[in-house]
Amino acid sequence: MLYQLHEFQRALLGPLTAWAEAASKTYVNPSSPLSYVPGAPRIAAGYELLYRLGKDYEKPEFNIREIEKDGHRIPVIEQIIVEKPFCKLVRFKRYADDSDAVAQLKEEPVVLVCAPLSGHHSTLLRETVRTLLQDHKVYITDWVDARMVDAEVGPFHLDDYVAYIESFIRHIGAKNLHVISVCQPTVPVLAAISLMASRGEDTPRTMTMMGGPIDARLSPTAVNSLAMRHSHEWFENNVIYKVPPNYPGHGRHVYPGFLQHTGFVAMNPGRHMNSHYDFYESLLRGDEEDAEAHRVFYNEYNAVLDMAAEYYLDTIKVVFQEFRLAEGTWVVNGEPVRPQDIRDTALLTIEGEFDDISGAGQTRAAHDLCKGIPEYAKRHMTAAKCGHYGIFSGRRWRNEVYPQLRDFILAHDREVETEIA
Repeated sequence: MLYQLHEFQRALLGPLTAWAEAASKTYVNPSSPLSYVPGAPRIAAGYELLYRLGKDYEKPEFNIREIEKDGHRIPVIEQIIVEKPFCKLVRFKRYADDSDAVAQLKEEPVVLVCAPLSGHHSTLLRETVRTLLQDHKVYITDWVDARMVDAEVGPFHLDDYVAYIESFIRHIGAKNLHVISVCQPTVPVLAAISLMASRGEDTPRTMTMMGGPIDARLSPTAVNSLAMRHSHEWFENNVIYKVPPNYPGHGRHVYPGFLQHTGFVAMNPGRHMNSHYDFYESLLRGDEEDAEAHRVFYNEYNAVLDMAAEYYLDTIKVVFQEFRLAEGTWVVNGEPVRPQDIRDTALLTIEGEFDDISGAGQTRAAHDLCKGIPEYAKRHMTAAKCGHYGIFSGRRWRNEVYPQLRDFILAHDREVETEIA
């Protein structure tokens, strides 16, 4: 019923937000007489704030059309390489006219970015992808909103997530691949590579785990505590709802994105209130640069997706309540997950000093689990003064985290090539 009430509220707000948007433009348009009334900028700012607080946020685009490399602009084309019901494997293909440049692009390492399926769209990693494209061929997992997946397709479990990652690695080719997982996917990615290693399959050259709950028992955060305070049944009874009739996934059980968004905001309500007030002040000052930065951030932050109920509940139980990966008790589709079987994949773990989502040590725990990887092929980095989002976006990502990630990938890319030669 809650989902239906949310949709009813959204329908009611639609006309109001459309009117607020039109009014805000009317009070700043020089051709409108209303733009000359006393206090017009303040009225326009108020209406735009009302519009942005009430509008519906759709999935943003990656919008990576080109990058700058060695002083040249390189066009980028977004391609769907594999399309599954709950996820698309997307490639960002770079183009060049110069034969030397083409040869250089072809020789650069191949990277698969495993984006989180935890409420936000994969476009949250837009800056991560844009930065990686400077030195790599990049693929990314682009997760589909569960409410848009026909209920007849069937359920989607955490085991299915692991199988998706395995199939994407095989499709790209494990021998020449470097896998980067950000936050939530660190767990299923480690499981996927472990299973491949146990079967004797080729595994990626490197795997980078960034800010993820490999062992959520360590330095528990508010996110971890919520999962531990409530039973599995509590989550099933209180946060799972059916998709209403106005979506293709009508009847599918999901953890709705709007509930997840409420949780995001509730973690730092004061910060969001101050941000919206600053946006209002920027509009009054005519500071369009600051105002646009606010719009860009919240266009992404407020765009959320529904997660399949089976996947969400599996994650709560396996990762945050029973700690099966860390305990060595996780079985995926009848196969035990054994990180100790990984031998030919180098490991880099990255944590943020001030991460309030994945606590200190949770990601680094992968080193103890991956006993078969030689110590010289393991590395850990704690990004100073970084929160959760700072390890994959923003100035510290670009200037501090990325250079070390790039060098780690390049070192092992060359190392393997030397061994083969």
